[in-house]
Amino acid sequence: MSTRGGGRQSMSELKLRRLLEHNQRLREDLARPRVKVSEASASLIAYCRNTKDHLVPSVWGPVGRADDPYGQQATGKCCTVQ
Repeated sequence: MSTRGGGRQSMSELKLRRLLEHNQRLREDLARPRVKVSEASASLIAYCRNTKDHLVPSVWGPVGRADDPYGQQATGKCCTVQ
């Protein structure tokens, strides 16, 4: 009978430890800085309006070869050997 009592004690200690760990994780989540959805969406809209995307020429217009970071660079060489 004493082993059952000891088993129950260890089970309750295990449950308590799990609850304390879960409580700690919840406190860490609560302490995490939050941004309102309206602020985040306004920031995203401002970024999209101010950052030129060369892959969307229908919005930003045609891109010159010198300005296109995704185009081939005119180096005169066809390949490089390392």
